[in-house]
Amino acid sequence: MSTSPHSPQVTAIVLAAGAGTRMKSNRAKVLHEIAGRSMIEHALVAVAGAGVSTTVAVVGHDRDQVSEAITAYDPHVVHAVQDIQRGTGHAVQIALDALDEAPEGTVLVTYGDVPLLSSQTLSELLLDHRAAGRIVTILSAELDDPTGYGRILRDGDGAVTAIREHKDASDDERSVREINSGILAVDADFLRHAVSSLEANNAQGELYLTDIIGKAVAEGRPVGAHVLEDVWQTEGVNDRAQLARLGRELNSRLTDHWMTEGVTIVDPQTTWIDSAVTLATDVTLLPGTQLLGATVVGVGSTIGPDTTLRNVEVGAHVTIVRTHGSDAVVGDNATVGPFAFLRPGADLGEGGKIGTFVEVKNSIIGAGAKVPHLSYVGDAEIGEGTNIGAGTIFANYDGVNKHRTTVGRHARTASNNTFVAPVTIGDGAFTGAGTTIREDVPPGALAVGTARQRNIEGWVADRRAGTSSDKAANHAAETVGETSGD
Repeated sequence: MSTSPHSPQVTAIVLAAGAGTRMKSNRAKVLHEIAGRSMIEHALVAVAGAGVSTTVAVVGHDRDQVSEAITAYDPHVVHAVQDIQRGTGHAVQIALDALDEAPEGTVLVTYGDVPLLSSQTLSELLLDHRAAGRIVTILSAELDDPTGYGRILRDGDGAVTAIREHKDASDDERSVREINSGILAVDADFLRHAVSSLEANNAQGELYLTDIIGKAVAEGRPVGAHVLEDVWQTEGVNDRAQLARLGRELNSRLTDHWMTEGVTIVDPQTTWIDSAVTLATDVTLLPGTQLLGATVVGVGSTIGPDTTLRNVEVGAHVTIVRTHGSDAVVGDNATVGPFAFLRPGADLGEGGKIGTFVEVKNSIIGAGAKVPHLSYVGDAEIGEGTNIGAGTIFANYDGVNKHRTTVGRHARTASNNTFVAPVTIGDGAFTGAGTTIREDVPPGALAVGTARQRNIEGWVADRRAGTSSDKAANHAAETVGETSGD
């Protein structure tokens, strides 16, 4: 995202080179998702929203996976490779070296594993940094239990003098509750100078980015901290338990947001909404609903209970009950379910119906058309106002290729039909129950493909003598005889 000509230049460095061994995963830690986005994508969304001009991502462990995901989200992000992890200061050195030109203005340093960090918080950090005229501003927070975090050390006047990592801190320093989030706004010229002179004089034998605070103080440069009350935003993810905890918190924030926007969520604890979902006013979400990916729901629609939609476009005043759908479209005033399955390419027109135990894939169902019961619709186009009978199968696959079926407008197809594609059923045509359609049906015609029923009397007595069916048949015959007086 480019800044305006009047905005100070900001370069973002996103640190994402860590191994994440506690995740115990074949997937890079920063690629694990909450609310429909990987953690690295959350980080990139946050810095983009803060108005940065250039973003550098430092990758290391699983760098091929991570780089591919970053490029898929934003191909303009610069990639810097930290082959050997020698600390955050070393990572920033590598990031600066990866740029074609030395950055000017402010450098924002953040991390790829703090998924609740918001663009608003980063914008406020940058604004405070500029307004105070500081050389370094640290995003800090106060924790009841700061164990494991670096501590913000201040002098008697409250000015920041240093950041002390937990393992290097004295007992008195460990009693400090204000912690370093690791997220900094730094003057670009000072940062280049400071990181080039870092030394690994610590318990870890690493180059700490936080040591630039001491350098700034020693040079008499102004250093401060921007205290964040919302401590969730500073929390990183190291294992799956933390991932789940932050996922619940982010989902709680998303459900709260949508309720303030006029959405009714009957049970927020069982309703999950991804970050990219869009909901209109007067939408109702019933318990057990998951709205994932880029799902959009229109005004006045009711979703659920027990419904999962991913990348589904839902119109206004729609009802979807106990349905699983992905990459599909549902028009205004339509109804879906219960127990429907909308596969990619399903497109239901205005006022249409996809009913109980119906599966639809790569098919267009026109306005007011209905597929009410127990059917499979694959690779088809159904015209407006048409009704498809219960138990109908669109046989679209010949074992090698998929073929399409077209059913015209205001047609009426009976129960237990099979349409062997490719085939066309004309406007206003009818079909008989149990018919297999192998040839085109002209408009207004009735297609009947069943043989006349033939009853073979005595078949059970002849072929199934002594069975329960035979006994039941004999009993029925005797009952009829008694009733008739024979």
